[in-house]
Amino acid sequence: MSKFAHLHVHTEYSLLDGLSKIKKLFNHVKEQGMESVAITDHGVMYGEVEFYKEGLKQGIKPILGMEGYITTGDLHEKAEKGRAQNFHILLLAKNNEGYKNLMKLASIAQVDGFYYRPRMDHATLKKYSKGLICTSGCPQAEIGQAIARDDKENIKNLVDFYVDTFKDDFYFEIQRHEYAKWLTKAPTAEIKSTLNELQETENKWNAGIIKLSREYGIPLVATNDAHYIKQEDAFAQDALVCVATGKTMSETKRLRYIDAQTFYVRSPSEMAALFPDYPDALENTVKLSEKCNVEITLGKWFFPKFPLPNGVTADEQLGKLAHEKLSEKLPDAGPEELIRLEHELDIISQKGYSAYFSKS
Repeated sequence: MSKFAHLHVHTEYSLLDGLSKIKKLFNHVKEQGMESVAITDHGVMYGEVEFYKEGLKQGIKPILGMEGYITTGDLHEKAEKGRAQNFHILLLAKNNEGYKNLMKLASIAQVDGFYYRPRMDHATLKKYSKGLICTSGCPQAEIGQAIARDDKENIKNLVDFYVDTFKDDFYFEIQRHEYAKWLTKAPTAEIKSTLNELQETENKWNAGIIKLSREYGIPLVATNDAHYIKQEDAFAQDALVCVATGKTMSETKRLRYIDAQTFYVRSPSEMAALFPDYPDALENTVKLSEKCNVEITLGKWFFPKFPLPNGVTADEQLGKLAHEKLSEKLPDAGPEELIRLEHELDIISQKGYSAYFSKS
């Protein structure tokens, strides 16, 4: 049994950012002896069903999740400049209720909270938190950014909020992307400086997270922020990022994953070598994955359930509305029109679609 499960993975559905094709991802996970893997695309859930089906097909447990965006204010407010107040948040569905809540959060973020990114806020997250597992996220998450600013009061308030919201389903997340190992390959002094800064930021973040884990008695989970499957895919993923940002690969002043080619789906042995001092953080990924048991009903249609008058069926309500509108639009409607209307209503009823049309 593998002692590690990837919980922070971006697939091709993290558009123009993730490179991992779902089938190839599961092939790789299976080859590496892992028994489960998560999908955590940026702010969307487009790939969840495909991911779920492929996991079942290959005998690998699919963990359904999302790396969303959360704002410190009200999600309806659009007063911030740039993206300074948009933070990352990692959420995983523990059960079917959690999966439904995750879909609700994703929809609200897109429809009501979109401003630069699809955002949720604390109140919305708390409202739809049941059945979800949450981690402290990457350095771009709320707690990570508070650690970077040495904002002790905010750190405490944030940890208290997440613990109160998720109880035993909140975990502290650590990562090691080994930026320093790539310094000798940096093409310019400026990129070398950036790698040094990234390494210092990650070191400070990890130290802060580990300290909080000890203070609060909350388990650690080790992750790799995987955007592509194999290390040799780094070049292709960098090209994808250039398409997204409108840059060329030769430019140095841009978002560059290529300078530290570590954002791939590492093997359990690689993760063990990366975290020899925190074996529990690796084992906890498996324990966490065992808590996740979503079952999606496939091959069945689910239509919205609209409220109906007491004792009235969807067929009856649709028939009533259709006849009212026919009289309104065609006051002189005769037998031919009535026969055609009844024929169409009969087809809708046979298909079981009446509830879909019967909202007044």
